Amino acid sequence: MAAEGDKSPTPPPTTAAAPAARPARTVTRAVAGRLSWGLADQAASSLSNFAVGVYVARSLGLTAFGVFSLAWVTYGVVLSVSRGLATDPLVVRFSAVSEASWRQAVSRSTGTSLGVGAVIGVLCLALWPLLGGSVGAAFACLGVVLPGLLLQDAWRYSFFAAGVGRKAFVNDVVWGVALIPAMVVAAQAGTVPAFVLAWGGSAAVAAAYGWAQSGIRPRLTGARPWIRDHRDLGYRYLVENTCVSGAGQLRAYGLGAIVGVGAVGVVRGAELLQGPFLAVLMGLTLVTVAEAARMLRQAPHRLGRFCLFLGGGQAVAALLWGGVLLLMPDRAGELVLGDVWPAAKELIVPATLSVAGAGVGTGAAAGLRALGAARLSLRCQIFASVCYVGLGIGGAALGGTVGSAWGAAAASVCGSAAWWLHLRIALREHHRDLSSVK
Repeated sequence: MAAEGDKSPTPPPTTAAAPAARPARTVTRAVAGRLSWGLADQAASSLSNFAVGVYVARSLGLTAFGVFSLAWVTYGVVLSVSRGLATDPLVVRFSAVSEASWRQAVSRSTGTSLGVGAVIGVLCLALWPLLGGSVGAAFACLGVVLPGLLLQDAWRYSFFAAGVGRKAFVNDVVWGVALIPAMVVAAQAGTVPAFVLAWGGSAAVAAAYGWAQSGIRPRLTGARPWIRDHRDLGYRYLVENTCVSGAGQLRAYGLGAIVGVGAVGVVRGAELLQGPFLAVLMGLTLVTVAEAARMLRQAPHRLGRFCLFLGGGQAVAALLWGGVLLLMPDRAGELVLGDVWPAAKELIVPATLSVAGAGVGTGAAAGLRALGAARLSLRCQIFASVCYVGLGIGGAALGGTVGSAWGAAAASVCGSAAWWLHLRIALREHHRDLSSVK
């Protein structure tokens, strides 16, 4: 059994050793192939996110870009709810199963994502008259496009759970292609709501294409049994995920209240400068949890090294990219971010350290999820989120936008230390449980 939970994804010891006879090169080649598609998919997703952020920043200016960023971080919270209830349990429990089981699970899982988008979308529409102005209009438009955004993300997780990452890559490319005319039309309007509709509407195109790719119809009626059957993981992952995105949202709101809405746009600009790495971190479980779950089934003794390689590689790549950004001339920065660049460049160092620190932690987080150790991962995430909110807002009170960035970097390092400490605990429990069964 795994560290905890009666529905652990870990197989009995009699079957866990079966794949050991397979040549190591064959296993490594298969893992490398799936990770390659994962990296390609994340590159496509990162490029789209980066292009949207840059285009909106240059088109709207600092204050309006701050309003768009508030809608963006709110979407991140809703996405975390969808992943926690729908796709995280799917990846943990249906990454190496028969096609029939996978298809049935995907139908219910995607239906759950679609239902989450519809319910929270209605709530966003209800906020319009309460918030008013451009912020209220932006949230109303976000409510309209949420179902499509969440369904598109659910297809990506579904494809990686089945080991067909190329389909997730193609789906993200379709979204990127649909974004081009949508952004051009939004620029003609020149408003935050227009850009929110363009961004979410193009995701709906990709979501419809995902339906065609899989041939599976999302079942809204399957949402309730799906949540019920996987509540031991889903509810904990829901809290864990919303801690992550909720912490980011609280920091953004606190920063906006203390320093001003423009400061939120500055922080978002600094995040955009991180290129693909921040987006890879945010969606890393798309690939790594599925691969860690396979590693646990095929070679459980290698899981710790796999997680270390994962986290260390991510951190090194982020530091190298940060070095490139520090050497970037002002002219190039202004070409990318326009008026946002002068303030955003002051955050390059703390933002890079924040991403690198989080990169180390994502390796351990993937291992905990593969082990089904939802209790331990929830404890880690709550600790990391409290650090992020407290140090991020505290830094803003003491040192403005720059102080908030350094606070977030310190929180990232503290959170990663907690993740690795708890992974060691979970691995020790897992090996002890296997030894006691033999």
